Amino acid sequence: MRTKILGLAVSSLFFMSFSAAQAEDCDLKYTIKGWAAFYKTSQGTGTVTCPSGKSAKVKLSLKGGGFTFGAYEVTEGKGRIRGVEKIDDIYGNSFMMDGDAGFGKSVEGRWAPKGSRTRTLSGKGNGYNLGFAFGALNIQKP
Repeated sequence: MRTKILGLAVSSLFFMSFSAAQAEDCDLKYTIKGWAAFYKTSQGTGTVTCPSGKSAKVKLSLKGGGFTFGAYEVTEGKGRIRGVEKIDDIYGNSFMMDGDAGFGKSVEGRWAPKGSRTRTLSGKGNGYNLGFAFGALNIQKP
């Protein structure tokens, strides 16, 4: 009986580690433009590339609110999407927290958890903006 239980435990660990080994962390390069006055909205485009050679063009949209004001354009955005098993895993909505600041030159940072597929984004560009916001990040097919 102990041998059967031990065998099941070891085989389940093997299958869990095998499926986890297929997941990869993919990079996102993007540009985005938006404005904020308590309410924040932004639109942009990007490209996701994975170590296995998978890639996809994406459309980004952000909507949210908080203590945030200004207008900005990120031209050097970089991100990471963790836990991608198939390329369709990159698409969808997720909760987002972000912060940005700039007076001429601008920087931003975003964290968007989505289960095991956490998305982190940061970028540089130009604008006159300051604040932090909560909202939704949507990554979709163009």
